Amino acid sequence: MTSFSRLLPWFVTACLVGFLVTLPIGTQSQLVLGIVLIGALLLVWRFWPGPHQRLVMMAIGTLLVLRYLYWRATSTLPSTSDMADFIPGMILFAAELFCIGMLFISLFVVASPLERKPARRLADDELPTVDVFIPTYNEDVHLLSATLAAARALDYPADRLRVYLLDDGGTDQKCAQENVSLAAAARRRRAELMSLCSDLGATYLTRARNEHAKAGNLNNGLAHSTGELVVVFDADHAPVREFLRETVGHFRDDARLFLVQTPHFFLNPDPVEKNLSTWLRMPSENEMFYSVIQRGLDRWNAAFFCGSAAVLRRAALVEAGGFSGVSITEDCETALELHARGWNSRYVDRPMIAGLQPETFASFIGQRSRWCRGMMQILLLKNPLLKRGLSLPQRLCYLSSALFWAFPFPRLTFLVAPLLFIFFDLKIFIANSQEFVAFAVTYLIANMILQNYLYGRVRWPWVSELYEYIQSFYLAPAMLSVLLNPRKPSFNVTEKGVTTNRDFLSSLATPYFVSFAVLVVAMGYAGWRYATQTLDNDLLVVVCIWNALNLALAAVSLGVVSERSERRRNQRLAVNRCGRLDLHGGSLPVQIQDASTTGARVKLLTPGVDLPGGEGLPVGWLHVATLDGKTETGGIPVIVRRTISEPDSMAIGLQYLKPTPQHYTVIAELMYGQGKPLSDFWNLRRAGKGLLRGTLMFLRMSLGQMVRGLQFGWLALSQPKPDASDQPVVPPRAPETGGTVAPFKTAEG
Repeated sequence: MTSFSRLLPWFVTACLVGFLVTLPIGTQSQLVLGIVLIGALLLVWRFWPGPHQRLVMMAIGTLLVLRYLYWRATSTLPSTSDMADFIPGMILFAAELFCIGMLFISLFVVASPLERKPARRLADDELPTVDVFIPTYNEDVHLLSATLAAARALDYPADRLRVYLLDDGGTDQKCAQENVSLAAAARRRRAELMSLCSDLGATYLTRARNEHAKAGNLNNGLAHSTGELVVVFDADHAPVREFLRETVGHFRDDARLFLVQTPHFFLNPDPVEKNLSTWLRMPSENEMFYSVIQRGLDRWNAAFFCGSAAVLRRAALVEAGGFSGVSITEDCETALELHARGWNSRYVDRPMIAGLQPETFASFIGQRSRWCRGMMQILLLKNPLLKRGLSLPQRLCYLSSALFWAFPFPRLTFLVAPLLFIFFDLKIFIANSQEFVAFAVTYLIANMILQNYLYGRVRWPWVSELYEYIQSFYLAPAMLSVLLNPRKPSFNVTEKGVTTNRDFLSSLATPYFVSFAVLVVAMGYAGWRYATQTLDNDLLVVVCIWNALNLALAAVSLGVVSERSERRRNQRLAVNRCGRLDLHGGSLPVQIQDASTTGARVKLLTPGVDLPGGEGLPVGWLHVATLDGKTETGGIPVIVRRTISEPDSMAIGLQYLKPTPQHYTVIAELMYGQGKPLSDFWNLRRAGKGLLRGTLMFLRMSLGQMVRGLQFGWLALSQPKPDASDQPVVPPRAPETGGTVAPFKTAEG
């Protein structure tokens, strides 16, 4: 087939699209066309399942978007004769162009998400040698104990697996620093972690100086290890037992494969989910990325390293000079370098690690600020559009991933734009209400339908807008700082594993209350204008609706920055395992319902058990049965903290009693012996919301969170601040020794 024959269908299609986009029709005809195309979207979604449905949906939505864009560029921009209108008008238009451009790039990325087949299972003698890297800086030893124990328990031949704890908190530099107390703490940490590694069969590594942050720490691990493959787990990312069996087989299929990335699964809610009480019913914020976007990137050989829960080929890393450390997002930067060298990546869409998210809003913003600054660094210092060695799809994929973090620019622009008309009568969008409905509203509805079609199972309506809104106030200056000095940002470790022992208003709350107040005043002033003027009232109504949507986002944000207490230091995972509880005087079969690194909840399988009450707390052992139920993996010393009466039995809350490293091996097997509990919880929350139902739910949420946030704000103003301010704290632990050891009685006596 000649080049002309191949290009002819594309040329004809482009001409047809150009004709439809620029077709001059009246406002009413455009409204009818918009309604027809929206109806076509819904009909195709509902009644035309099949391999071509996705592309047809995208084509219809794209036509409406392009019709809007053509009208917007040719009919609505302010005149250059009035710069007060023209300058903000062009800023608004630039923000819209950015969003539409990102929409088209994202449609390309997720046009056909890849359903990756499972890796083929290799015989033990075929398996490559593996080094597991667990980088740490200041994490708690109990957290590290669980992660190390889980890594050591991976289903893999012992002679082909080695686990390294890469400690950047105990470097020579830190142990010899001028501050005597900090130096002593670093030396104690080094000694404690060396002992822990010795007990668990891991290798402790540190280095002379803290240089190049996490990338430097990982490169030090590379220099002191030899495995064919390298696995990276963050300090709070404990792997399930089958992690390696589900990933390493891919490397035997492709000699140029440098990466197998798996999703990050979290045991705890982020501050938005915690403070809005949506953790158990709404898909987590990261699932849109891991379950749709990463699979889309995988289609174009552009799935990238996410810093943890990944397997990498040592030969590829050595060829590239190790983990890249120019930016503070060393993970994506490393993947970019290796893709540019012709290496390949794969994504396995199965949760096989359990980690922790930031617990407070301040730490959440700190983490996202680092991501934003790092991706902006990559965009400026290693622009994927100019990077040699990348394919065109890879360039677009990396551009999408980096440019996404510029969302504060359009989000804040859309927040301010209606205020300019309400307060200052600036005409930055020249259109009447009929034109706005015919072009803009139909475009927005089509866009929301398309987004709900593509991401509905993992992202409810308006949730993306909420996350962008709450981050924009602090990410905008972070982004600006990188634009001014791309090499300035430094790596900051995200604090995790902390708790808050009271409700409080976040120290970052001020911009959200100010924004809410301004939007409320704007609604009141717009109402006064509507009642006292006769001109532009129809446009004023449209702008008020726009402002009301911003107000709904602002209302929910008040709830986001109103921190709920979280006394549970360690998050629970539903495990549903069999076991045996030995208390003084007898032994009881139990069902272990959930477990954490500090305790478990068990259900007694023997009816009529009478546990003693009073001050004495029974002390005993919890034995965990293997998955086949035939043997036991070992025991953990426990203390009974509470009993819970159930209709047909009794449940008991247990706390582990001074667990040793060997006990953490049992705890790790209990929690991470199989990946099914993670997948079950992953899928449990994937109940999509339709546009109408999701919008109504969000509006109800905005009312409730507005009231709650204003209550927090009033209390913060009317009451003196406590000495601890709103810093996260660790509540006092329950005593590690119990009271008297008391026997228990069964119904038979």
